Amino acid sequence: MNNSIKLLFAAFAVLAAASCAKTDNYAAPNSTFQGNFIDSVTGQNLLTETGGAQLMLKQLSWSSTPDPYYIPAKPDGSFEDTRIFSGNYSVIPTQGAFWPTDSIVKQISGNTTVNFTVTPYLEITNFNHTQDADSLVMTCQLSAPRTDGLPEILEIWPFVNSTEYVGSGAYISNFTISDQSNGSYNLAPINTTWNATIAATTYKCVVHGLIAGRTYYARLGVRVNDSYKKYNFSPVIEVDVPTK
Repeated sequence: MNNSIKLLFAAFAVLAAASCAKTDNYAAPNSTFQGNFIDSVTGQNLLTETGGAQLMLKQLSWSSTPDPYYIPAKPDGSFEDTRIFSGNYSVIPTQGAFWPTDSIVKQISGNTTVNFTVTPYLEITNFNHTQDADSLVMTCQLSAPRTDGLPEILEIWPFVNSTEYVGSGAYISNFTISDQSNGSYNLAPINTTWNATIAATTYKCVVHGLIAGRTYYARLGVRVNDSYKKYNFSPVIEVDVPTK
């Protein structure tokens, strides 16, 4: 086969490949879906952390068995996705420290806002703190909006960080691990199901070793032994440690 015939076959191959190529005519995702996780007890945004809860979406417009798509919660209990395809979605709050809830079907197009009310497993109440030199003492009580079927309560953790983003995914480990040599944790263990003793107890967590002249952010978090082991939180407090 001479060179001219080879070139002719190559040209045909290029043309054939070009004729098989398809142009992507799908519009880019240009809708926004936003809103809040609402605490059914307080009526305010759920106290959480980044990724402390998720919205699971399934787009029903193109498939009867769509893959799930997740939008994480922000620390203030809000959520937002500014790059989502318009369409009909099944939406459900999940992977958070709250009782399972039902899904809804929602048409998302343009700027769509929806709030989702959830019932937390636990509420941290009577949250107080005192500061003495390099130590921070945080105390609280617990209440349970629903007790029937409530999973075992594990423990209350103190979380301290140098920024206001503080929680199980953002904390200074030296203040949470009380003994680096044996890995013991600075927490208030509970490890039992809900009872009258828990309801009547004031729990205390003490953090030592705060550095003079620095500002810290702290909160308490309690979790139950469910599939996700996420936390119900106290508000975040700001702690200014005076210079010596």
